Amino acid sequence: MHEVVLISDPRVTSIPVDESGEPLGDARGRLRLSKRLADPEGAYAHLREGLLARLEAAEGLLPAGHHLLIVEGYRPPALQRRYFDEYADELRRTFPDMSADEIWAAASRYVSPIEVAPHTAGAAVDLMLCDAEGVELDMGTEINANPEQSAGACYTAAANITPQARHHRDTLAAALTEVGLVNYPTEWWHWSYGDRYWAMATGAAAAVYGPRNP
Repeated sequence: MHEVVLISDPRVTSIPVDESGEPLGDARGRLRLSKRLADPEGAYAHLREGLLARLEAAEGLLPAGHHLLIVEGYRPPALQRRYFDEYADELRRTFPDMSADEIWAAASRYVSPIEVAPHTAGAAVDLMLCDAEGVELDMGTEINANPEQSAGACYTAAANITPQARHHRDTLAAALTEVGLVNYPTEWWHWSYGDRYWAMATGAAAAVYGPRNP
């Protein structure tokens, strides 16, 4: 089994950012989007243009009747911090004997620390597959299921999912990998391009997308 490198790992956090200045693009009208995490400002629908173009290319690589369904792209820094703090608080209540460092590392399996969060750079996308009518395909868990809720089935390579869900995950991964995206292995739905985790996974000297304000 391949080593799972968490986003809080120094091999990730030590990577510099050589910001490209590339703008955020709006995915609405270009790809299918779920509205489950839609915000009034439409931040969720935005991604760096380079990532958005790669997703459009990946869409064309999918088998007939399969489509990408984007759930969340850009995430404002304040929202990212809230997500991380809320999950860390949940872990403290569930595992009161864990140290602060252990809580921080465990929380980063599921939510990126604000310092390295790729969603705040517009460099990450949470997505799944749907059919031509927009019906979501079985991916094994709901998007954003945490490790405790899913008994680890949220991990991309989890063995405790159905053959159909495995096929759908593999289909999604094949298309996204082909266009240069990398997966965060604790979350089957989370893929990124140009961020620190992408740089670590691909051997790039630096990330090209850093955090952006709304």
